[in-house]
Parts: sequence; structure tokens; C-alpha cells
Amino acid sequence: MNLQTAAPKNGPRILCIGMPVRDLTFRIQELPERGFKVNATHFDEISGGNALNAAIGIARLGGRASVCGPMGDASEVSSRYIFDKLGEEGIETKHIVHMPGLVTPISNIMIDPSGERTIVTFRDPQLWKVHLPDPEILLDDCHAILTENRCAEFCTELCVEARNRGIPVIVDVDRTMSLREGLLTASSHLVFSSEALQATAGVADDAEALKKIAKLTPSFLAGTRGAQGTLWLDEEHKLRQTPAFPVHTVDTLGAGDVFHGALALAITEKQDIPNALRFASAAAALKCTRFGGAFAAPQRAEVEVLLGHGHAESTLER
Repeated sequence: MNLQTAAPKNGPRILCIGMPVRDLTFRIQELPERGFKVNATHFDEISGGNALNAAIGIARLGGRASVCGPMGDASEVSSRYIFDKLGEEGIETKHIVHMPGLVTPISNIMIDPSGERTIVTFRDPQLWKVHLPDPEILLDDCHAILTENRCAEFCTELCVEARNRGIPVIVDVDRTMSLREGLLTASSHLVFSSEALQATAGVADDAEALKKIAKLTPSFLAGTRGAQGTLWLDEEHKLRQTPAFPVHTVDTLGAGDVFHGALALAITEKQDIPNALRFASAAAALKCTRFGGAFAAPQRAEVEVLLGHGHAESTLER
């Protein structure tokens, strides 16, 4: 049986663009000092990367996810492992581009008792030279694109074409973005981490940074701040705040990616922004309560239960 037949048949299809990663995770009591060793209390090997994690979140929540981006040689153990894991989740893999002779990205992830993670990642520099399949192929039956700004070099033209066709393009901005970056206007939604938001705007305040970037793009703008929730601009460029759901956090690995995947799905479902952000916040919060990276992402019914508790309503910032 082809495990991909388990994918949802009627949900919106979201194209997740990025680099799949093979993750080696270690639970530790504290980070070692330079030159010291520590023993891990638990080890696990999983698949990761922003796009892959988001795709898992989307599939768990009832959407159809397709991963597109570069990977190493098809004969690699890492490549086969990741394909197997994606198949088990019912995620489409036909648009992944294998690059002969190259190495699939790999990460060493250390998770401390607070749930925070420290990550060392190797990405073969040659992977950035990937050429994605033709837009006519990728945008067929595509309801939204979700990508990260580090992939701008090989996906901006596709995003421009998607916007020309009225397809939403949601960009996860987790590193400094040039204020002349093409994705500023080749996107419908830009969701920054707080650090990337301030670094991009050159302003040490999330609210002021959002207002500065709003002068350069018509895209929806938001900044995620972990346990402090999400700050965003409404259609009148007024600041709004969506609180995070309070949970007992044990593992933040993949939580941001699950947030972006859930948000992209909510947008394709025509949820308004306040409800879409609550939906994404609930999915990310539940993921944080479990170990396993994005493979601990919740099912749709679990998110609906948490949403039913009535927390995390958006408020107007003064």
C-alpha cells in the first residue's frame, strides 16, 4: 500500500517550500560548557526543517501538504528516512528535488528541561542552487504557498506567479530580511520572529518595526513572540495582540513551524485573521506540551477543544 493514499482528499492543498532536515535530538539537563561533555537522558531521530514541520502540522489538521525543495542524493540513508516519514504522514513528496552527490541537511538538537532547544545544523551550500519544477506544475491545485525567507533565492519567482494568480503566499521570516527583498511584495502574509523583525527593521521594538515595514509592503504583517503571543497590524494598521495559550512546555522544537502551517491552513479556509491566529496559537501550544518536534503536532479535534476554552482573544494595543 502507498502510504500517501492516507492524505486528506478534500482539504486545501498547501505547497510547503524549504529544505527537509534529518534531526538528531538529545534531551539534556543543561548545556555543556566549552570543552565539557554531558550525558543525554533521551535520544530520538526524527525529520525536521521548517517546511517539513509545517507540512506535518497541516496534514494533522486536515489539510493536504506537499513539500518542495532540495535534498541530497537519492541514495542517501537520510533521504530514504525522510521520505518514509513523510509517507507515513500522508504528505506529498513528488516535488522534492534530489541533487546528486550532495548531502541532505542534518541537525544536532539539544533540548533542556525548560523545553528550549539549541541547534547545530549543516546545510550543503550547493543545495541553494536548486531549480524547482515548473510553476505550472507546482501551482496546479495549489491553494497557498508557505515558505521561509531563507529560500528566497530559489522561490521568489514562483511566489510572484502565485500572487499573480491570487494564491496566498505566507512567508516565515526567521532571519534578517533585506528591505529590498522581493518576498516583501511577492507575499500576502509576512510572519516574523521577534528577533528577525527587529533586525530587519533596524528598530529595537516589535511595534515600531512592524509599522516601519508596513510602509514597504501591502502584505499582512505579524511578529511572533513565543509565550508573549503574536503582535500584528490590522487593515487600518492598528496594532493588535493575540495572546499565546498558557501550557506546560516541555519541547518547543517545531512549534513555530506548526504555527505557520496552521495559519496557512486557516487562511485557505477563509478564517478571518483573529481566528486564524488563535487557531495557529492553539496548535503551536499543544505541540509544546509533547516531545517529538513536529511529530508531536496535534490533531484537529484537539485544537478545537482548546479553542473552545475561550482563551487567547485578540486585543487592540494602545
